[in-house]
Amino acid sequence: MKRRIPLIIVVATATAGSVTMAVLSHTASAGQTTDTAPVDAVTLAKSTAQKVVASRPQSLQASQWDDYQQQAVLSYQDINYVPYTRTYKDVPVLGGDFVVQTNAAGDATWTSVAQTTTIGDISVEPELTAAKATRIAKAQLDAVTKVEETTLVVDATTQDARLAWSATVDGTRDGDISRLTVIVDAIDGDVLGTTEHVSEATGTGEGAIYGDVQFEDTQFRQGFALQDPDVDSLVCQDAATNETFVSQDNQFGDGDGTEEETGCVDAYFMAQQQIAMLAQWLDRDGQDGQGGSFPLRVGLQDTNAFFDGTQVQIGFNTRGEFLGSADVVGHELGHAIDATTPGGISGGNTSEFVADTFGAATEAFINSPNDEPDFTVGEEVDLIGQGAIRDMRDPSALGSDNCFSNRTAREEVHDAAGPGNHWFFLLAQGTDGNGQGESPTCNNSTVTGVGIETAMKIMFNAMLLKNSNSSYPQYRITTLQAAKSLTPGDCTDFDTVLAAWDAVNVPAQRNEPTCSA
Repeated sequence: MKRRIPLIIVVATATAGSVTMAVLSHTASAGQTTDTAPVDAVTLAKSTAQKVVASRPQSLQASQWDDYQQQAVLSYQDINYVPYTRTYKDVPVLGGDFVVQTNAAGDATWTSVAQTTTIGDISVEPELTAAKATRIAKAQLDAVTKVEETTLVVDATTQDARLAWSATVDGTRDGDISRLTVIVDAIDGDVLGTTEHVSEATGTGEGAIYGDVQFEDTQFRQGFALQDPDVDSLVCQDAATNETFVSQDNQFGDGDGTEEETGCVDAYFMAQQQIAMLAQWLDRDGQDGQGGSFPLRVGLQDTNAFFDGTQVQIGFNTRGEFLGSADVVGHELGHAIDATTPGGISGGNTSEFVADTFGAATEAFINSPNDEPDFTVGEEVDLIGQGAIRDMRDPSALGSDNCFSNRTAREEVHDAAGPGNHWFFLLAQGTDGNGQGESPTCNNSTVTGVGIETAMKIMFNAMLLKNSNSSYPQYRITTLQAAKSLTPGDCTDFDTVLAAWDAVNVPAQRNEPTCSA
């Protein structure tokens, strides 16, 4: 990224569902231009994807009234992912998205399609007004502080597509902060579904976790601000006022974890380190994939932290100390990454496990002696005075399931993270734990890990194939395809991904990828 202002280095001190997945039955390739110059990879991917869509393969579940909108291409090395949205009679289709994957040669190699059935001939004239739908959405909250947009959609997330209104409202629900999207039947006013967007959990300075650290901030006429000079959407602010913390002498924090500015030192440093991890490990430009991030706001008056689609709010532990560690704030920004990859926030009760992988990877990348890399969540901040809140090595040690079952999709979403966290640990560290302690398996098998960086590359590339109908079975499919694509001709990582999913009882899926060296 081009630097816009002089670099300021700060030293801070801190103390301790179902999906359609298919290999394309034909090879679609954009090839070369008419002269001898090769087409650049992104242009090639776009052209190939257009040809795939124009051929309307059965996997797209295309109707005669469908149109498709190509989105920005996402790339990892020489693999490209081309996301699409869908409209039906010019109305956006909820659950109509898909992704086309292409290789270095520009060949289409895989499609990931959320929609499972073709939409029949339905009317797109609502009988219920947008205002009435908004009132129904507001009734899902105990108290409403803000009403966002209400838009007409076709809901194709079930077998029978319905015309519906999508309304987003902010407020509280069951005593918790909420930003809720409500899907309301546009004919009879029934609530068809809801989506909760709040996802739970050279100057000097002094923070509360990371010891002596360096980060970049912004100099202005009166002093310095906790705002990234390259990623201006990354700021650390007071949650009560949304004002960015500033300092005349470039000194931030005093080492007291109960002070909001001190909490910002840790959270802001961690966020910049995560941006570096994303760039170096995953070829991703910022948490949003477009060189941007999200505001960090410290001072939430709750023992919690959350991402709501627009910001990260950071609360405190039972001792009043703010939650600035990688496995907490890195986890919340992991939700932001998830939300800005194809398909949006992962479904099927997988979103918390997905975010936990980013927390663990960020912690490993920072490699701080004050918060040594591990696979427990929240042990450093001690959220409720009982140490870690999740254990990826052995989820059952802290009350979650190690093994996937029919009840996983119905569990509380943090408890449902167990099988996914267990899978990621086995993929990264193996059953012997590689220094992190032995990990049990659900089938008494032995798995040899590939290391956390490789595991994260596989996980992230699987997310680039994600669609809005994501689930544990889908992640089995997309991670297998990711491993196969990342190491063509070598099945070692593929076999480890497969063994790790088998080890947590996520069963084999119809038409899942296979690999032969």
